[in-house]
Amino acid sequence: MSRISLVISDVDGTLVTADKRLTDASIEAVKALDENNIGFTITSSRPAFGMRMLVEPLSLKLPLGAFNGSLIVDPTLEVLQRTIISASAARIAINALKASGIDIWLFTADRWLITRDDGRYVPHEQRTIRMNPVVASDLDEFTNNACKIVGVSADPDKLARCEIDMQAALAGQAAAFRSQSYYLDITPFGQDKGTFVEAMANRLGISPRNVATIGDMRNDLAMFGKSGMSFAMGNADDEVKAKATCVTDTNENDGFAKAIDRIVALE
Repeated sequence: MSRISLVISDVDGTLVTADKRLTDASIEAVKALDENNIGFTITSSRPAFGMRMLVEPLSLKLPLGAFNGSLIVDPTLEVLQRTIISASAARIAINALKASGIDIWLFTADRWLITRDDGRYVPHEQRTIRMNPVVASDLDEFTNNACKIVGVSADPDKLARCEIDMQAALAGQAAAFRSQSYYLDITPFGQDKGTFVEAMANRLGISPRNVATIGDMRNDLAMFGKSGMSFAMGNADDEVKAKATCVTDTNENDGFAKAIDRIVALE
């Protein structure tokens, strides 16, 4: 196996616990990477401003991949690369979600827009990204600057069916994958966590084979496929585990830190 020079981790369900905490073990694990001259960064379906609270405790120095890698920012959140959803694809997604009766959120690079503020997941997202939404009566005026559109539902089976339908409707125009059982993320076509692995490898002058990735959801499979070593969290479903090189413990039992321990032990 090639030497690991960089670790890229997902955030929710992976790096942080269910209540969005960084554990002491996770912080120490990232320090151990630095001590062994292994780089570390994160990529997430979150907006860039929803990852800012992780920069200082983890002493992040490398670029971060927001919106599943379609927005790349430095640790000060200065934009290095941005790809948006095409306006036509954004309108297709919004109309399809409306027709399905699913709540719709739209993220630009610096704003979170919702159509109503009484959804059960709005407070959850506020706690997660530490940002308040802006209520908009009509999202159509923002389709020229959409970085991510989210379908939100407390019915996981309904959202799973919508995911399949959305992938067919947006084929070749945008990506549609659930980042949680209750979030269906529509992001720009041709940009994902796998392209973020390639971008970071290119930036550091290393091969993607020298990258290890850690994640828990189907939107993490793109980076598993591009990296030389991959870890599925113990809380991941069987499909994700089957595509990973290794399986670690759950995010409630320091699975991230345990994966890092295994990577460091390879040195």
